[in-house]
Amino acid sequence: MKEASSAAQQAAIAIAKKKSGKYDKDGKRKDEARGTCWVGYQQVGMKKKGDKMVPNCVAEIYWENSLGEGCGYTFEFEKQPMMEAEYQGRKVKLGKIMQGDAKKFKVYVKNPKGNTVKVNFGQGGDAKGGTMRIRKSNPKARKAFRARHNCDNPGPRHKARYWSCRKW
Repeated sequence: MKEASSAAQQAAIAIAKKKSGKYDKDGKRKDEARGTCWVGYQQVGMKKKGDKMVPNCVAEIYWENSLGEGCGYTFEFEKQPMMEAEYQGRKVKLGKIMQGDAKKFKVYVKNPKGNTVKVNFGQGGDAKGGTMRIRKSNPKARKAFRARHNCDNPGPRHKARYWSCRKW
């Protein structure tokens, strides 16, 4: 009984494949003009996904020169990994804003001497009743904050004002 239903199912699948136009007479998939990747993507080798190998599709970016003339497609490969450094004996990511311990936010950066430093910023902690909400979506509050902190000239990366202005 199971074999009969599976034979009927196989026949229905074969008919559906034939109607779709993506398969040849033998039931094997035809190669499409654009290949195995979506439009705007290019295959760059193969990668392992689970226990099988699949095409590695990378986005193509169309770019123009300074005269506005199209220069064609270029490939976007994986971005450079974030730099890591050692701070008080442990590895930390440089330039990544994260939840703070002493203040609302913290970030690890290198100062001009080349030392890794932790920059705490944002109103937080027990000093003034906990953390404050950033009202970035309120245009008046945003304008007032940026004027008060002189965000047009935020200063060096190893200072809290730089990171606070960048958040806003």
